[in-house]
Amino acid sequence: MQKSQATPPSYPHAPDYSLVQIGAGRTTVDYRKTQNIYVQGEVADKVFFVEHGRVKLTVTSEHGKEAVVAILEEGQFFGEACLNDHPLRPSTASAVNNCRVTSITKSAMLAAIHHQPKFSLLFINHMLNRNSRIEADVVDQLFNSSEKRLARLLLLLANYGKEGSPPIAPVTVSQETLAAMIGTTRSRVSHFMNKFRKAGLIDYNGTIVVHQSLLNSVLHDAPSIRELEDEAT
Repeated sequence: MQKSQATPPSYPHAPDYSLVQIGAGRTTVDYRKTQNIYVQGEVADKVFFVEHGRVKLTVTSEHGKEAVVAILEEGQFFGEACLNDHPLRPSTASAVNNCRVTSITKSAMLAAIHHQPKFSLLFINHMLNRNSRIEADVVDQLFNSSEKRLARLLLLLANYGKEGSPPIAPVTVSQETLAAMIGTTRSRVSHFMNKFRKAGLIDYNGTIVVHQSLLNSVLHDAPSIRELEDEAT
């Protein structure tokens, strides 16, 4: 873990995060791929903000079983449970790839929410978007097949339909993580990934390139998706 230098490296398409960076109680740190940002059970006294890259939240049960709770992207806060007097971290946060994260102490975060309207609006928008995403995830788990859940997850990770129309990006998440996020096995994810690729919906060679045709298939329930479902039944 290394603190950023006076002249930090620039990242393409990086938005202005000065609202988060400026002020007391802020520290910006660069993390390497797979490096832990915090660990489940640690004292919770900071809120974090993803400036660049992606962060994975995982929970480990008493029996050692691990579940992926979320994949967080640029412009998202995490660790905000400490604001509601949760003393310990309920999950582990780790870097999916090389990323930059700003931490804000609990006292500085509460002060910014109370006294900086623009920052407060930024944080409220984050919480509303997070709530909408959680509701959509619950509906997805209840009513959609594993194939459709995988398709939806790939589209989200590739930035399709995101607010502000960010550039479409390749997906670098492992099949194990994809399986954990949609509640199925790695072998089934591999099976459906191969089917998606044969149908021309994605390209997959280490990283996953998601095509517009996958979005069209999901939106219109195209035969390519229905055939996958029938084969899995």
